[in-house]
Amino acid sequence: MMLEAKGVVKRFDGADVLKGIDLTVNKGDVVAILGPSGSGKTTFLRCLNFLERADAGRLIFDGESFDLHAATKRDIARVRKKTAFVFQNYNLFLNKTVLQNVTLGLTVGAKMKKQEARDIAVHALERVGMANRLDSYPAQLSGGQQQRVAIARGLACSPEIIYFDEPTSALDPELIGEVLAVMRQLADDGMTMLVVTHEMDFARNVSSKVLFMEGGYVVETAPAHEFFEHPKEARSQAFIQSILNGRK
Repeated sequence: MMLEAKGVVKRFDGADVLKGIDLTVNKGDVVAILGPSGSGKTTFLRCLNFLERADAGRLIFDGESFDLHAATKRDIARVRKKTAFVFQNYNLFLNKTVLQNVTLGLTVGAKMKKQEARDIAVHALERVGMANRLDSYPAQLSGGQQQRVAIARGLACSPEIIYFDEPTSALDPELIGEVLAVMRQLADDGMTMLVVTHEMDFARNVSSKVLFMEGGYVVETAPAHEFFEHPKEARSQAFIQSILNGRK
């Protein structure tokens, strides 16, 4: 086991958004987090990386246990050192080049020497097919290219797990494939990933496990092939059926 979340609770304005979420992730797992809008998927992901402070719950990561509500700054830094987060809207620095966007975390955050950081950044950009755009600025790139740079930025930090928050939802349809192809390659390489997504083909064919949420609860957790072929819960069955109906 690489990561385990236990009893994650989050409230906004007195309303429970997460109502005791549990999840176990093993090394090499690709977990697709599915569910209708407003089910708490993104909030759960953000709580795991302390981008939101949970109201209750524990995170067990690499054998260490952390209180998601009371974790110290040092605790949070330890967790984040082993993780990367890819946002829906890329979060690139518009005034910095592709190379600078990827090296910044290494030179400033990890205090790495510039040449070492450059070598690591170039290798990460090669992995996502962006090594030919080192000197480009985000405004000169398509959305798919910007998201690939954001993935390279995460890879450059050698994370043990990458969190993806709807990484293709801000993209035009014709650009989605290039980002999913990079994610599929990462999965093939054994990268552990948690992916909030509406891309059902990716969830079905690439992920190893599905966590299906609704209303702040986990409705069903199952291996991906079981979830899509034989969902156990009535709500899961209705969700799958709605997908199939939408494709007709």
